Amino acid sequence: MAKKNTAEIGFEKEIWKAADLLRGNLDASEYKSVVLGLIFLKYISDCFEARYQVLIEEGDGFEEDKDEYTSENIFFVPTEARWNVIAEAAHTAEIGTTIDNAMRMIEKENLRLKGILPKNFARPELDKRRLGNVVDLFTNIQMKEHGDNKDILGRTYEYCLSRFAEAEGKLAGEFYTPACIVKTLVEVLKPYSGRVYDPACGSGGMFVQSAKFIEKHKRNINDISVFGQDSNPTTWKMAHMNLAIHGIEADLGKFYADTFFDDQHPTLKADFVMANPPFNLSDWGADKLQEDVRWKFGTPPAGNANFAWLQHMIHHLSPNGKIGMVLANGSLSSQTGGEGSIRENIIKADLIEGIVALPAQLFYTTGIPVSLWFLNRNKKQKGKVLFVDARNMGTMVTRKLRELTDDDILKIANTFEAFEGSTLENEKGYCAVVSLEDIAKQDYILTPGRYVGIAEIEDDGEPFDEKMTRLTGELSDLFAQSHELEDEIRKQLKSIGFTIK
Repeated sequence: MAKKNTAEIGFEKEIWKAADLLRGNLDASEYKSVVLGLIFLKYISDCFEARYQVLIEEGDGFEEDKDEYTSENIFFVPTEARWNVIAEAAHTAEIGTTIDNAMRMIEKENLRLKGILPKNFARPELDKRRLGNVVDLFTNIQMKEHGDNKDILGRTYEYCLSRFAEAEGKLAGEFYTPACIVKTLVEVLKPYSGRVYDPACGSGGMFVQSAKFIEKHKRNINDISVFGQDSNPTTWKMAHMNLAIHGIEADLGKFYADTFFDDQHPTLKADFVMANPPFNLSDWGADKLQEDVRWKFGTPPAGNANFAWLQHMIHHLSPNGKIGMVLANGSLSSQTGGEGSIRENIIKADLIEGIVALPAQLFYTTGIPVSLWFLNRNKKQKGKVLFVDARNMGTMVTRKLRELTDDDILKIANTFEAFEGSTLENEKGYCAVVSLEDIAKQDYILTPGRYVGIAEIEDDGEPFDEKMTRLTGELSDLFAQSHELEDEIRKQLKSIGFTIK
């Protein structure tokens, strides 16, 4: 059986269950900053402590020298904010205040974190006894059993993000893209080096998966530069913590801001753009941006920002840059508000490399069917587009949620690799390489199903008449069994005084 992406979460799940005791009367959106903030505080405390012990052993008296930490990209933690102080206060009424003060002191000593850390642990609604129990849990983590502290706390942060996405439902779209979708984008784009940009970065998942990809392929994380932006203040802060806990330095702008109206990276030309922008965003301010330089392929309609996002990303592409983004399926065929002509102009510019139709139920946040769009300023297969129909892929991991497995993701990535290398053969029902001329004949509609067709059903060799005789016989037997069961149920109900009319 193919390995699922939710594997190896035993310890993270235990952390979540314990931390979930904190919830009380808090909404998931409020409780999120409490749990994630505590994980982050433990992470920077552990990193500081490890460096502190090294400096003690060196014996030169530099263990309180801030430069000895910042030079190693480690946050400096002042004495009163260290985990041992928090651990000692775990079962006092002041534990919330102690944590809030620690957050403030850490921000004061580390300008990168100014205004980022949550300071809401002292609020009355947060049960201080339960908070103390969670502090104990983190204090007693035996790292040797579960991997190093960076690894386990980073995985725990990601796991808790996914659980909050599940709890918050539709609201989670602001901060979370399912990991399997992000992995698919990363595996196809292969961001080994260069500038990586996400104009709607949420909690930073695209960047985390890019770093994991680089690590998996034994490359250097310092070969990429990370740029992002988000308009939601809470989400923007979460992204800073998520990236720091994974050891990723990033420029997420000077503050949270609307990407369309306050572009934090106006001169950036990125090598890789990866994004899952809000689907079908209306009232995005189109009337104030009619003559914007970004709308090279046409002015996006006021009622839907899908092609505004796409054109913003194209505007920020380097001469050899690539885009991987998630868009609602309506963008593949819509003709309203000028979207059809914008899509046509982008296709004629030969920017679209591939379209992947995704299966349903991949998101906690929406049931809207979506696709992955891949664009490339310097395509190897000029004049051609790869279409992949992946709607039958994935495995149900809960009653409501589907995941693409690692094998599914690898298959899609290998399909793109074969396409680029001119070795791909069309496979009915799955993939097809189509010329721009043939796309024009379809009125520039990009729905993969139009091009890949329907998979052929393998003939089992049984003659039709014989098969129908066999199947109708089996059905007759099933009907007979059904009647027997119905009679037995009526009999049992009658024995206890009930009769079905």
